[in-house]
Amino acid sequence: MTIALWCILVAGFLHMPFVAAAKFSGGRFDNDNPRDFLAGLQGWRKRANAVQLNSFEVFPLFAAAVIVAQLLHADQARVDALALAFVGLRVLYGVFYVAGLSSLRSIAWALAQACSVALFVISA
Repeated sequence: MTIALWCILVAGFLHMPFVAAAKFSGGRFDNDNPRDFLAGLQGWRKRANAVQLNSFEVFPLFAAAVIVAQLLHADQARVDALALAFVGLRVLYGVFYVAGLSSLRSIAWALAQACSVALFVISA
């Protein structure tokens, strides 16, 4: 299995540390009503939950891009590099978001999205 395909698995779980921080870093998590609990968060914990939500939004494009690149036999080194860059940028995105560094967060988001687009482009 290629590095890029492993990156799909990693990207699928990147939300976990952020939602864990949101849920379990203070206050009593209500597992009977998790959505209500998460909706009531404030500050960095609310931003950590937003990382989780955005992770679900960007994952399908990334996963599709990697799979298309693999199916069309794009240069594997470039595919792996872009997939690793996506994962690294998404980690930075989450850290910047939780820290309240909105400009850096937006740059990391845009660069990660560019990696997904680039995967399609190199497959053409």
